[in-house]
Amino acid sequence: MESANHLNQQEYGAIERAPLPRNMIENSMFEEEPDVVDLAKESPSYHIDSDDVTYEPRSSRLLVRGLGENDMDEDEEDYESSARLLGMSFMNRSSSQRSAASSYTCQQPSRSCSTLSTKTTAVGVLILVLVVSMFMVIYFVPSCTFTKKGCQKSNSSMGSIYPISTSGELFPWTDLRLPLSVHPVHYNISLHPDLNSMTFQGNVSIVVKVLHETKNIILHSSDMNIIKVTFEDKEYRFLEYKPWQQIAIKFPEDLKKGQYVLKISYKANLSNSYDGFYNSSYVDTAGTKRVLAATQFEPLAARKAFPCFDEPAFKSTFVVKMTRDAKYISLSNMPKIKTTDLNENGLQEDEFESSVKMSTYLVAFIVAEFSSHSKNVSKTTVSVYAVPDKKDQVHYALETACKLLVFYNRFFEIDYPLSKLDLVAIPDFLAGAMENWGLITFRETTLLVGNQSSPFDKQLVTSVIAHELAHQWFGNLVTMRWWNDLWLNEGFATYMQYMSIENVFSNLDIDIEFLNVRFKALAKDALNSSHPVSAFVSTPEQVEEMFDSVSYEKGASILLMLNATLRDGEFRKGVIEYLQNYNLSNTESKDLWNSLSQVSKQSLNVSEMMNTWTVHKGFPLVTVKRSGTQVTLSQEHFLLNAENGTDDSSLWHIPLTYVNDSCSVLRSCKQVFHLKDKADSLQLPGQVKWLKFNFRSDGFYIVHYDEQGWSDLISALKVDVNVLPSEDKAALINNIFALSRLGKVSFRQVLNLMEYIRNETETAPLTEALSQLGQIYRLLDKRSDLNLASRMTTYIKDHFGSLMESQSYEVETSVSKMTLRSALLETACALKGPNCTTQARHLFDQWLASNKTLQIPSDLMRTVFKVAAQTDEGWSELLDSYKHSIYDTEKRKMLEALASTQDVRKIIWILQKSLDGSEIQNQEFPLVIHTVCRDFAGYLYAWDFMKENWEKITQKFPVGSFAIQSIITSTTSQFSTKTHLTEVQNFFSSLGAKGSQMRIVQEAIETIKQNMRWMEKNLKTLQIWL
Repeated sequence: MESANHLNQQEYGAIERAPLPRNMIENSMFEEEPDVVDLAKESPSYHIDSDDVTYEPRSSRLLVRGLGENDMDEDEEDYESSARLLGMSFMNRSSSQRSAASSYTCQQPSRSCSTLSTKTTAVGVLILVLVVSMFMVIYFVPSCTFTKKGCQKSNSSMGSIYPISTSGELFPWTDLRLPLSVHPVHYNISLHPDLNSMTFQGNVSIVVKVLHETKNIILHSSDMNIIKVTFEDKEYRFLEYKPWQQIAIKFPEDLKKGQYVLKISYKANLSNSYDGFYNSSYVDTAGTKRVLAATQFEPLAARKAFPCFDEPAFKSTFVVKMTRDAKYISLSNMPKIKTTDLNENGLQEDEFESSVKMSTYLVAFIVAEFSSHSKNVSKTTVSVYAVPDKKDQVHYALETACKLLVFYNRFFEIDYPLSKLDLVAIPDFLAGAMENWGLITFRETTLLVGNQSSPFDKQLVTSVIAHELAHQWFGNLVTMRWWNDLWLNEGFATYMQYMSIENVFSNLDIDIEFLNVRFKALAKDALNSSHPVSAFVSTPEQVEEMFDSVSYEKGASILLMLNATLRDGEFRKGVIEYLQNYNLSNTESKDLWNSLSQVSKQSLNVSEMMNTWTVHKGFPLVTVKRSGTQVTLSQEHFLLNAENGTDDSSLWHIPLTYVNDSCSVLRSCKQVFHLKDKADSLQLPGQVKWLKFNFRSDGFYIVHYDEQGWSDLISALKVDVNVLPSEDKAALINNIFALSRLGKVSFRQVLNLMEYIRNETETAPLTEALSQLGQIYRLLDKRSDLNLASRMTTYIKDHFGSLMESQSYEVETSVSKMTLRSALLETACALKGPNCTTQARHLFDQWLASNKTLQIPSDLMRTVFKVAAQTDEGWSELLDSYKHSIYDTEKRKMLEALASTQDVRKIIWILQKSLDGSEIQNQEFPLVIHTVCRDFAGYLYAWDFMKENWEKITQKFPVGSFAIQSIITSTTSQFSTKTHLTEVQNFFSSLGAKGSQMRIVQEAIETIKQNMRWMEKNLKTLQIWL
């Protein structure tokens, strides 16, 4: 899935790095139900009140089961024995407490209470202890203990906790994960959505395979009114435990191994959030409201559309039948077999082919009024669907998808297995896109582009299509076993997205964007609140939180590092081996590493090396000290906010790369040294002027040099700005700012490096420098430190002013140049540069004069609109255009401009409208609140708005989701005072476990503390040197 936060958002002139947007250890035993629940390790995802559960001592249940489970399987008997034993336990405990309290009580009115001597008391206590101990041994220890034969092992110990179902009976399962005793084999799903009442009826027939004898079938169901359950054509009652979204069918006798058919009839409302089978609407150009129904099941929402075994490892085949009104079309994963007229009020039923074996989260279906264009390529019919008003905007996506499909077929040496591939633009869709097999769904912004769109806009669409097509192999064909290894899906799709575009669409300069997202991943992973690439997850909230930059960008980054380390195409060979070995199966991280190890001819142990990058959170800081030809290297965990962190002495196997002054630009210059220990050294063959480690930033680590090392690199750049590739220059800037936050270098040293930037012309280092300086400017601005903010403005203009002034406002074709121009001019206008604002207003006036038909260069459009939005007239014109435009890339830039207003009334209006969805779609709320928070006028209003509307926000966006992550990050990341820290802590603490325990909340608190520390340490330096 492509997270919505991957959409093109920018900082002050630099590509923004707001964290994304967007796992549990597998059971090793097949068991019907757990006997013991370790609450310290696996707490339920939802709080269970004491009144809602029954504590069942394991001894009472299992001893009876040992004698013969069929003799006592009634809930009432279980409950009664549990209650009786519990009652005895509480009575014994309370009576012992009473006796203990009364044994040595001296009544005050009487003076007959004599004081015993110390010696007498000690002897008495000793005798009492001995007597009590003997009594306890005789009473409690079984007599068999003292026989030669000894006692037989009992299978009873502690008690299980069985929740109470909605009917008041015990629910026969105690885990968020489903039991492994029953597996689905095939689903027949029949659905009839009513787009007038926004409800649907469903019937699902599941062929299940019983692998181990059991009396229960447990599966998922959420927000459904189940009408009837039959098993092998016999009707059964069912139990439901809503907090875990599970239902259970209980049987009087054990089900023997074999295949059976389970059928469930149900009704439900179409969801009004963005998951499950949900309703959506839009207004066409004629002013008519249109409705549709679409799906978004990843990660845990297939259970909202049909009862199912909703975990990735329960792969199955699916047949879907959809009843609809004749005016609509329906789509699903597979090609349509036939359409049948039902002769009931014009209803028709579409039936689709049986699917390939896949996970439930990949099932998809849509009922809508869409138009399409198609093309046949590589034995596959590729189609792009959109609402009729936008059917002319699908051509670029169609051509792009066809080219990428050919590339992936060739690269993976496994052809895409389906006969059709649909790409569908959904008017109201929260994620960036979703990789449903054969039916990929997109936001309109990430799929549709007008015929006049520039490569700048096409880069985003190309990236998202490339990501989702890569998922057809990584995620669909081979799927992670559980969400703890989500990175196997998302990290691979992210890496392949950039690699494929670099090969197929080299004109899009995607390498700059890939470098930016690697820097973003480093920033997030530097916090103690980060998590390993492969991390334990259990609850729905934890699963949602895995859709972040660690799973996506860090996953992609370590794959890039591995590919750069292996030789002779070994990475590709290993990937092909992996896909072939696990075709239509589920995997864990070790399976990938083993496949790569099998094809590698190097002495390198791929599994050993890569495990250090997936099981540890964070990344290493490599410190380089050179003395002549002797280079000393050491590694440590790069951890910001170390006050709350523990020194876990993590060691990474780091494939260090480096170049020197004799050869520094070509890839053939690269040399490699494997650092596996805490410290090591290497001997250079001769004298060098300087060393630069982490060539082209292909490795996921930060490098710190000794004072002389930094001085030599800075001097080299001042002499020849092109002495290093652009990626290396950008990495030096990124690293030194990070080291400043860590306290390893002074901010004066940062400013020393920044002096060379006056002569820089390449996009990557310039946009990175603007991003880092812009972040500091915003912190100063939010603290109302007007003097320092003004001096920072002067500093930026002094170092970048000549470049800003030299930018043209004409059409540009190079994506790299457009990226740089957009960054420079957006910064210039944000800092009220007179030439920039004048030119922007002039372009806007020309646009209005042309009746809004003039083509403003797409990379300048947001800057022009933001300047215009600062006046009442300009804001009103943009709002009107936003409501009526059918070009989504243009609308998104208008929306950002509208949200950048400094008018408090307009800020409050746009926050309210984007949350209630009345005039601005809900899907845009995270973008709106993010844009509002960038400026001083709105950031406190946005924070207050989020607090006051938290309940409504979490009804629309799941707790832990990338949308919630974005909202929390946007509203808190620029706080840098103790007052704001306390306010943030108090608010999220007041929400209880679901608030304070979110990883993103811990990240927000860490970030504020880091901002505070940085400001305290560097304010004086800024006052002196700016």
